Amino acid sequence: MSQAHIHLIFNHVPIVGSLFAFVLLAAGLGQNNTSLTRAGLVAVLAAGLLCLPAQLTGEGAAKIVQDMPRVSRALIQAHAAAAEQGFWVLEGAGALALFALLLLKNASPRARLLALLALLATGLSFGLLARAGNLGGLIRHTEIREGFGTPDEL
Repeated sequence: MSQAHIHLIFNHVPIVGSLFAFVLLAAGLGQNNTSLTRAGLVAVLAAGLLCLPAQLTGEGAAKIVQDMPRVSRALIQAHAAAAEQGFWVLEGAGALALFALLLLKNASPRARLLALLALLATGLSFGLLARAGNLGGLIRHTEIREGFGTPDEL
């Protein structure tokens, strides 16, 4: 199995995981439910950890596809930049979630503030990672590129 294959397997996990974690954490905070908030924070932490394989295999995947016909190096670079941005925001959200979990364990009043910050960072990471995923799809899926099927594209 090549790094491109591994990258394709793992690259959807951070996108879906961050959305799931965002919804779960928002529900926990909105209902003022400590158990649900804790589950949401664990989900944020898990999404951050599961983002690592996608990030670590990206460069190897790029090397495999960069010389293929109809693959744009500009799209690869845009995808890589967007993915790195989303990765670091999700890692930051994971760090906030970890600290919030530790504060929740000690019943600190600051736990809610950190959980809210983790929620905001997770929502932002979802948007950034969804954009990175879209740019990644454009690399090999020419049918979703703007202008597909026009005479100059055929």
